[in-house]
Amino acid sequence: MTGKERVAIALALGTPDRVPFGEYAIDYDTVERIIGHETYVRAKARCQVAVWEGRRDEMVQSLIEDGIALFRALDDVVDIINLHSLWFAEVPGKDEPVVAPRRLDDTTWEYANGAILKYSDVTGDFTVVHDPEKWTRQYRAEDFSLEPNGEPVDESRYEVVDAIIAEFSRDKFIIGGFPMAVELPLLGDMERGLYEMATAPEVVARYAESSLAWARAQQCLWRNRGYDAAIDGTDFSSQRQPLISPAMFQRFCFPNLKANVEAVHAHGLRFIQHACGHNWPLLDAFMEAGVDCYQSVQESAGMVPGEVKKYCQGRMAIWGGVRVENLVSGSSEDVRDDVRRAMATAKPGGGYVFGSSHSIAVGTKYDNFMAMLDEFVRWRDY
Repeated sequence: MTGKERVAIALALGTPDRVPFGEYAIDYDTVERIIGHETYVRAKARCQVAVWEGRRDEMVQSLIEDGIALFRALDDVVDIINLHSLWFAEVPGKDEPVVAPRRLDDTTWEYANGAILKYSDVTGDFTVVHDPEKWTRQYRAEDFSLEPNGEPVDESRYEVVDAIIAEFSRDKFIIGGFPMAVELPLLGDMERGLYEMATAPEVVARYAESSLAWARAQQCLWRNRGYDAAIDGTDFSSQRQPLISPAMFQRFCFPNLKANVEAVHAHGLRFIQHACGHNWPLLDAFMEAGVDCYQSVQESAGMVPGEVKKYCQGRMAIWGGVRVENLVSGSSEDVRDDVRRAMATAKPGGGYVFGSSHSIAVGTKYDNFMAMLDEFVRWRDY
């Protein structure tokens, strides 16, 4: 049975020959240990700087060559390739204008409007630490069109996607991008966005409607490049609870979630919802919307894989198993314990994909990653 077949059966809530394995993403430091040299694969800040400095083609070459090398190295274990994770999904077009910030020092960049970006070694990414327009930027309902035009597709944005699909689509289950409406309509960053939901709900609702109108227009121009599923990456919750009330979720989030699922299904794909955090109050909504698989089952947020599997069995597949916290900070035995517990409680009955509780994040201990794979192989067969 191929990985493509194995995952398809699991997402149809069946029992394949063995539990399929996949990761939302594998960050660059682990990739470099696997392939043996520096890479742009999931090196978020490195990719961004390359684009700013006009080295887009150098980045694309690395993403293609090293992406193929990574998945070849993991061929005996990995069943899923997610081409919707950052920088695999789309790259900047060859002729796309680049607005680059000014570099202030080794870790700091500044945009023309005064916004400041800082690089973090912990995440390998940039964070906006100062936005001078955060609270002065104006949002009005009339700014959000309900009759937007679709945007022409720049084929050069899919160089990486097409190369990896050509290499692996026969045997691997490919997750890709799809034009979707925003599922958590935030105007601005998280703080400003939640404030607007509370103080300007009509404007937020109009933004959500406009986003759905854009998605539908763009779907008319979209073509399947060889994907088996599409994934949305919205995080609705903190580690303790959803970020908004049930009533706000139903008003602002659920209509677009359901519309996204229906559109993806209409194109013959499975729909996967990546959602970190404590999502117990949202599971019924996920299933009502028709989500095929819930990815990022985060045990440290109370989403114990075995308990989630029991609740969702027969209605929605789940994807997770090993706590990211243990991969980064725990011991190899902690990781092996996670694998064994997930296999004992989430594996029975099918409808299960094994992986980490989020992704193989920056800072993951390589020995822990290898221990996860080793222990998984011991227990994966049905």
